[in-house]
Amino acid sequence: MSDPWPRTLWIVRHGQSAGNVARDAAEAAGHALIDVEHRDIDVPLSALGVEQSRALGRWFGELPTGQRPQVVLCSPYVRARHTAGLILEEAGLRTGADVRLRVDERLREKEFGILDRLTKFGIQQKYPELNDQRGHVGKFYFRPPGGESWCDVILRLRSLTEMMTREHGGERVLVVAHQVIVNCMRYLLENLDEAQILAIDKLGDVPNCAVTSYQLDDAARCLQPHLVNFVAPLLEAGAPVTAEKDVPGAPKP
Repeated sequence: MSDPWPRTLWIVRHGQSAGNVARDAAEAAGHALIDVEHRDIDVPLSALGVEQSRALGRWFGELPTGQRPQVVLCSPYVRARHTAGLILEEAGLRTGADVRLRVDERLREKEFGILDRLTKFGIQQKYPELNDQRGHVGKFYFRPPGGESWCDVILRLRSLTEMMTREHGGERVLVVAHQVIVNCMRYLLENLDEAQILAIDKLGDVPNCAVTSYQLDDAARCLQPHLVNFVAPLLEAGAPVTAEKDVPGAPKP
């Protein structure tokens, strides 16, 4: 009987991006709009994000050969692709020879529609009715015009997890994506409900380049949590740990 899930699954948020830095600056200054010149898909890593990605790559490279990733599934966004590339480079893993790299649009950032690039103040100022509606409905179900709710993200991730069980059962899989993706994957893999995942979300942002991982339980034939927001590779390398909001959309209530 074949394995029903990957043998090991790592889920990693991209390194700090220029958008993370711009959001912090806009929020601190009380601006309505975040000053980012790129489309969200094209926002690059910051210099610190590069450092974080390289530190995590060295950690993967220090794992025994039989415990390193065999498959990398990556968001198409520049900051995620760059993070994945740096991880593989530092780990000494060659695409095609050592790992199979697959860029998958289902791992893209949550789409924030008309709230894109607005700070909390900007949303309250420009769209007060939407801000009130979001507060009433809650972020799990609220869908801004032109954007997605968490449920929409979870729907596309259900398709992704089905593909993982079908094509990557028994393999070691690394997913490189975004903060909402990390939390929505946790919702699916740990069989959580709305209240549970939002309670986790309220504890704080997912640190950049943090690792959340799962191991296959052969007896139960399911994935069991192993690491949660693991940042030791960054600390050991002296790379500062950042836990910053992504650029688009409304921040936590």
